[in-house]
Amino acid sequence: MPHAVIVDAVRSPMGKGRTGGALADVHPVDLLATVLKSLVRRTGIDPGEVEDVIIGCVGQNLEQSATPGRMAVLAAGFPVHVPSVTVERKCGSGQQAVDFAVQGVMAGVYDMVIAGGVESMSRVPMGSARGDADPFGAGVLDRHGALVSQGVAAELVADKWNISRQALDDYSARSHQRAASAADCGAFDDEIVSVATPRGVVDTDETIRRGTAADALGGLRAVFGTDANRDRFPEIDWKVTAGNASQITDGASALLVMSEEKAASLSLTPRARVVASAVTGDDPMLMLTAPIPASRKALARAGLSVGDIAAFEVNEAFASVPLAFQQELEVPDARLNPVGGAIALGHPLGASGARIMTTLINHLAATGGRYGLQTMCEAGGMANATVIESLV
Repeated sequence: MPHAVIVDAVRSPMGKGRTGGALADVHPVDLLATVLKSLVRRTGIDPGEVEDVIIGCVGQNLEQSATPGRMAVLAAGFPVHVPSVTVERKCGSGQQAVDFAVQGVMAGVYDMVIAGGVESMSRVPMGSARGDADPFGAGVLDRHGALVSQGVAAELVADKWNISRQALDDYSARSHQRAASAADCGAFDDEIVSVATPRGVVDTDETIRRGTAADALGGLRAVFGTDANRDRFPEIDWKVTAGNASQITDGASALLVMSEEKAASLSLTPRARVVASAVTGDDPMLMLTAPIPASRKALARAGLSVGDIAAFEVNEAFASVPLAFQQELEVPDARLNPVGGAIALGHPLGASGARIMTTLINHLAATGGRYGLQTMCEAGGMANATVIESLV
């Protein structure tokens, strides 16, 4: 069985996903194409040897409706024979794209493949593909009742694990502080590629709020405590705010995956390899808890323990998610999202899994850590978990 390695990983800066955001004037196809071109330029590969481009994208409508990876391949100037496919596993789409790429190499289907993700939330608003349609149907309602939004699920998680409003805000402030510190010391420089926009070149994350303090976050109102939600869940002390949740964001990321033999033939030095991966479901009402069993499954497959992992990247969809994960797996603070997460860096849905892996690869290389684990909660009560090993 061929061994799969990650040769390089890059991402765009993170832009606020709204009108006037740093990347809002850039078509998502052009945003992804910029990342693809940078990946080819950095590695020196012949793009004609790329056998597939697997791209995570959640909002597959409007400007992201025409197989965005294929359009980006064409926009980047790749030969027309290079194909692409779109993966949609909600917030885990980009991570699943990487897992599929690795599995394809290991199966002997690919020698060289690009995996990544893109999401322009300023141009393709979250939920715009669904509109007013009912995504559940009678079968789900009969078995599980009326499911809730992710924000309400975050409240249910905070309640189940007895996570206070102060703990949510403290964690969120720390995410911004860690991301700011990492950015200021150049920790993101090697992974970010510049993006040209009509208003100039963007080369830094727009989303980090320096000086964020928990006291200031404490003044924000809980956004999901509507009358209807309070009537349904009278036991909840509503505490999820815009400040302790991930940011709506524009971004793209891409990783070059190939067989170990192919890398050697091109004299390329791999940066990392995937040791094990897992995907699983959990309670669809709590929705955001599946990273816990998925990570346990991935660790068991890797033959590793929590103590072997130098850094855990648990997507900060809401602060309650990594805090519940930390309680269950007993992860030390210093190893949980050590350079900040989606609360500070943003959450461009389909791109987040690839962005997080890019950041994790760079963090392990910079700190000398050997193993890292990343996991993403996903709508419907699912999660991906992936264990990687740094090779540099």
